[in-house]
Amino acid sequence: MTDLSLHRPNVGVVLFNSDGLAWYGHRIHTSGAHAWQFPQGGVDEGEDLQAAALRELAEETGVTSVEVIGRTDDWIAYDFPPDYGGSKQARGWQGQKQMWFACRFLGQDAEVDLMADGEPEFDAWRWGRLSEACDLIVPFKREAYARVVEAFARFAA
Repeated sequence: MTDLSLHRPNVGVVLFNSDGLAWYGHRIHTSGAHAWQFPQGGVDEGEDLQAAALRELAEETGVTSVEVIGRTDDWIAYDFPPDYGGSKQARGWQGQKQMWFACRFLGQDAEVDLMADGEPEFDAWRWGRLSEACDLIVPFKREAYARVVEAFARFAA
């Protein structure tokens, strides 16, 4: 069993539209086939996990017209690759542990605003099948995404 105390607490959101398609954001300043992901982000000290998920969704996508329709039962963790070298790894984190939430989008596509927080995470977005997720994400997150896909398949088209 992985020691999750070395993994940064994080939340992720799979946003589904009324057709059962999932929202994908293209990571800013990232090229290649594995630059798409779901909204995700860190949990502030003492912050409720669902509140953190809805905050991250709003910050990264501008979307607030949602209802929470599901949640993973347990943390889903991944490790950073040895050569990752990001700021989180520099602060001593081995990886991230994530609680994932499935949300139904109740608004219109025009609600999406990638500049909502002023510090964009994404430079483009699209709707796609949930089953595409593992092919779109960076390889070191692929196993975690496979677990998310399995957990939320019942909400997908």
